[in-house]
Amino acid sequence: MADRDSDKDSKALKLSGLLLAATGLSHLAAPTFWEPLVSGVFPDNTRNHVYVNGGIETALGVGLAARRTRKFAVVGLLAYTAYLVATAVRSRST
Repeated sequence: MADRDSDKDSKALKLSGLLLAATGLSHLAAPTFWEPLVSGVFPDNTRNHVYVNGGIETALGVGLAARRTRKFAVVGLLAYTAYLVATAVRSRST
């Protein structure tokens, strides 16, 4: 029974990673779609931030999808999320 749960968790994490990587790639392929969403948090050099965020999300997604790098990717994802939240809070207070 535990193996089934582990397999389901593994598949869910792999799918989540692939979806995150696809989202990151979409930042690189269609930056104009993301610019209005990103400009509120990153008003200066918005296009550059779209590309950087896309690269980070792609790397984290691939790391999450691969079982061997999943733990590192989870730590990276937590750090990236904290960075985005802190940046959003900081941009609203200025």
